[in-house]
Amino acid sequence: MTTETAPVLRVEIDAARCQGHGRCVVLAPELFTLDTLGDALVVGDGTVPPDLQAKATLAKANCPEYAIRFARD
Repeated sequence: MTTETAPVLRVEIDAARCQGHGRCVVLAPELFTLDTLGDALVVGDGTVPPDLQAKATLAKANCPEYAIRFARD
C-alpha cells in the first residue's frame, strides 16, 4: 500500500525584481516580511500551509514586479 502526500507549496522571492512595495507583507504577513531596506523576504523556508495558500496566491497576484513565485516539492 502506498500513501501519496500532496506536494508542498513554497513561496520564493526574486530579490532582483522586488522593489519593496510591501503588498505581500500586508496581504500575507504569515509568509512574508521586510528586510532593513524594505525588500520582501520569505518567512522561514517558504513553506505555505494549506490554510494560507489563498493568501499566498493573493500576494503573488498583487505583486507589481512579479517577484513572487511558487515552487512545489
